[in-house]
Amino acid sequence: MDLGLLASILAALLWGGYLVALKRFFSEYSAGVIIVVVHAVAIALYTPVALVRVPRGALGALVAGAPGLAVVVVSNALAFMAFIRAIETGEISYVAPISKIVPVFVLPIEIVLLGEHLTALQISGVALATLAVYVANFTGGSLLDPIRHALGSRAAGFALLSAALYAVGDVGRRITLQELALPPELLVLGLLGGMALVLSPHAARTWDGIGGDWPKFLAAGTLVAVSEHLTALAFSLVPASIASPVINTQAIVAVVLGGLFLHEAAFRTRLIAAMLAVVGVGLIAL
Repeated sequence: MDLGLLASILAALLWGGYLVALKRFFSEYSAGVIIVVVHAVAIALYTPVALVRVPRGALGALVAGAPGLAVVVVSNALAFMAFIRAIETGEISYVAPISKIVPVFVLPIEIVLLGEHLTALQISGVALATLAVYVANFTGGSLLDPIRHALGSRAAGFALLSAALYAVGDVGRRITLQELALPPELLVLGLLGGMALVLSPHAARTWDGIGGDWPKFLAAGTLVAVSEHLTALAFSLVPASIASPVINTQAIVAVVLGGLFLHEAAFRTRLIAAMLAVVGVGLIAL
C-alpha cells in the first residue's frame, strides 16, 4: 500500500477516536482550554522527534512556508472551535457526518487555486456526501423535514462551518508541504503551537484548572501528536483531494464509537449517513 494512503487511513482511525473522546471526557472544558493543554502535551512529546527528523538547513523552508502555515493554523483553530460548539449542542453521531464532508469544500478550492478538474465520479461523490447530510437529519415524516432541521439546527450550522474551515486548512497543508517543501515535522510543531497561541486568550478567559484530569489530557496529547504526524505525512505524499477524503472517513469511526459507547439516538440512520459520506468522499478521491 502507498505510504501516503496508509498514513491517511491510520490518521482517520485515530482522529475518529479523538472526536468521541472529546465528547465523552472533555465536555466540561472549553475549546481553548482543550487545545492549549492537549497541544502543550503534544508539543512536549513531539519536539524530540522533530529534532531528530528535521534536516539541517530547513530554516529557509520554514520562512518560505510561513504564510501557508499561518493559514493552516488560523483555519484549523477556528474550525476546532466551531466543531466543539457543534458537539456541545448536538450528538456526536449527528455532528460527525456533517462536519467531516470537508472534501466537498476541498475540491472546489483546489479547482480555483490549483487548477484541479471535476470528473463525473467526483461530481457523484459531492452529491453523495451532500445526501449524507440529508440522511443524518432524517428522523421520519416529511422528506423536507431534514432540510428544515438542518437549516434551523445550531449544531448542523457549526458542523458545516467547521467543515469549510478545515477544507481551507487541508489545502493549506498540501501547498505548504508540497509546493513550499516545508518538512512535515515543522508543520506539526507550527500547527500545534500556533493553534495553542491563537486560542490562548480564549483559554485564559475560561480557565478553571484541570484538577485530576491530567491523565486524560496526557493521553489526548499523545493521540494528537501521533495523529498530526500521520496527517502531515499523508499531505506531504499525496494531493489534498486524496488525503482529505480518506482522513475524513474518521466520521464513520466517530459514529460507530458514539453509538456503541455514548448510546446516542438514531444510530442506524446516522451510520447510513456516515457510510454515504465515506462512499462520497471516496468517489471524490478517484
